[in-house]
Formats: sequence, C-alpha cells, structure tokens
Amino acid sequence: MQGAPLLAGAGEGDLFSPITPSPARRVAPESCTYAEVVAAVDVNTLANDVYRHNFPSTPLWAKTIEGITLKEFDGLSFDMILMSPPCQPFTRLQKLPKYLLLENVKGFESSSARNELLQTLATCGFKYQEFLLSPTCLGIPNSRLRYFLIAKLHQEPFSFQAPGQILTRFPDQDPKDLLKETVADKVGETSSSLSSEEKNLDPNIGPDCSSKKSLPKGAFLFKLETVEEMERKHNQDNDSSIQMLQDFLEEENEEMSQYFLPPKSLLRYALLLDIVKPTCRRSTCFTKGYGHYVEGTGSVLQTAVDVQLESVFKRIDELPEEEKLKKLSTLKLRYFTPREIANLHGFPLEFGFPEKVTVKQRYRLLGNSLNVHVVAKLISILLE
Repeated sequence: MQGAPLLAGAGEGDLFSPITPSPARRVAPESCTYAEVVAAVDVNTLANDVYRHNFPSTPLWAKTIEGITLKEFDGLSFDMILMSPPCQPFTRLQKLPKYLLLENVKGFESSSARNELLQTLATCGFKYQEFLLSPTCLGIPNSRLRYFLIAKLHQEPFSFQAPGQILTRFPDQDPKDLLKETVADKVGETSSSLSSEEKNLDPNIGPDCSSKKSLPKGAFLFKLETVEEMERKHNQDNDSSIQMLQDFLEEENEEMSQYFLPPKSLLRYALLLDIVKPTCRRSTCFTKGYGHYVEGTGSVLQTAVDVQLESVFKRIDELPEEEKLKKLSTLKLRYFTPREIANLHGFPLEFGFPEKVTVKQRYRLLGNSLNVHVVAKLISILLE
C-alpha cells in the first residue's frame, strides 16, 4: 500500500481525515499507511473550508458522492475509498477499488440499504467485515458508537474469522472481550430494540445523536431520581484502561468564560445534564447541537472539582429560584471547547479552524465527525 492513492468521501458536513500532510505524501501515522489523497469530496461548504484550511494541497470536490460521474471516478485511478454513505453502487465502475472503509450511524446494520450494500460487495468479489465500535474500546473517554465496514477485493479472507457477525471490539483485543453480535435477519429494526448495555455505550442514537425533545417555555425540570443516576455514572469511573478526561482538556484561562453555562440553562436543565469532572473516564456523544441545545447533546464539565454533586442537588427542587442558581453556580459548569472535543476525536494538535468559523459552526462540524483513532486502526486491519 506504499504510496497508494485514496479517495476520501464524506457525508454532509463530516470532518474526517486520518491523513495528515507531508511534502510528498499524505500519511496516516497510526495506521502506518503512506498514501496520496487524490480527492476529498463533501457538499458542505463550511466543512470544505475547514478541510482546505488543513489540507490546502488536496484536490477538494464540492459535490455529493452521487454527483460524481463514472468518468470522473475512473479518471482518479484510486486504490481505496474512505466514505460515509450515501454512496452509489460500485458495479458500474470500470475499475473497482482494492479497499473500502465505510461508516454510518448505529442502526444502519439493520437497514435495507446495508443489505443491498452487502449483496453488491459479494457480487463484486469483496471480502468484508462489519463492526460496531466506540472510542472507549481504545481507551478514549468518549462514547460515540458507529457502524463501520471494511472490505478488500479478490484477496485472502481477513486473518480473523467472524463470518456473518458484527464485531464490537477490534480483533486483536482480548478474545474474552470480543463480543460478537449476530446480524439481525429483520430489516428496519429500531433503536428501541437495543439492549441496555448498547444504550449505555452511546445513549444518543441517531444520525447526529441529537435529542429532539421539546420543552414548554419557562419549564423548570428537576427530578430527584436524576441525582442518583448522576452519582451512579460517576461511580463507573474505575476502569484504568480508559484515560481520564483531563488528558484531553485545555488549560483554564480567561477565554473559558464564554463556555460557562448561562443561568437560564442551569435553572432549566441542571438535572438533565450529564456532568463529568476532569478525573472522569467517560463522556457522552457530542452532537452537532452541542453548545446550542443543552439536553442530550453531550457532557458538560464541572470545573469546581472539590464541590460534591450530592450536596448541591439535595432537595434543590424545594429551593426558591435564586437559591437554586446560587448552589448550581458553585459547580462552575462549562461546555467542552471545540479544541477539547477535537482532542477526544483524535485530531492532531496542528488541526485548526479558519478564523471566520464560529464556535457554533465548529461544534456542528465536530458533532458530525468520526474518531480518527478508530478509523486509523481499521485501516491498519484492512491492510494487514
């Protein structure tokens, strides 16, 4: 695979490139793969601006994958496609790629589109393997459950054997922890059929993980049982194989004030928040609505680490509004910064945004992103 060309295709607004620039090659260090990116494809103008800012030498096509003509595809002469569907069938290409890496949301594995994809791959002679993976399996304290598929053309089967199954761990991990999930025969299975364990992995299932719940204007939501749920989550932070969040955080400074939750949000959503401390080893899926919507869009950080949640929330629903706000403010809750979320996603330190991109836009793009570490490891498995 030394120096092989890649076509990096994404869905709308996805920030995804495990490839970093070098003078003569684009290289994915973690996957030990040297390759030239012959084209990056995305229809989202803002995502393209960010990609161009970080990879100015890569040809960038501002169109949907379906909008690429067969002539354009065949003219690229690529060996690998990295993509997030929608994607067109490969049967019409004059030259099929040697390798594929495909990503989608949890739930794609039970869709008719996935069944059609597998049939097409088999017809074209691809060997493939499916995965449901979250960054936590690599020791990263962030739940982001996604469907992945790797495939290779007319080659020996993968070194590991899991025919007809979806792996929820990487094949080189402890076999005792390598849980295999049999592919569902039924099409159209919904997230309501997920096990409680799967929901705990990533409770925000959906295309962008966003919560769509609406609340009456001026409503104050306080649930006593939520306090116990918060404490239960914090008691789960005893897995030493997962890093602490503090390893991914920026230094606190005056600029952090813009990320603190406003009083209105504290009063209305406090007991619906997923609150984590720097020493926690978990965080929930950050979505494209993070920083704009509060509930179900990602964890918030408690920067007053010595304050106990139990003491703050005990009987807080009985207090007048002013006292509630005073107690909640002692936690010093803030949103994770875009840079911190990028760190959790595995983006290198040199990755950046153009100055014109607002904080809200950065959250939106990162909410659609993939974890670079997970993708890099899948590439290395694919090319073994």
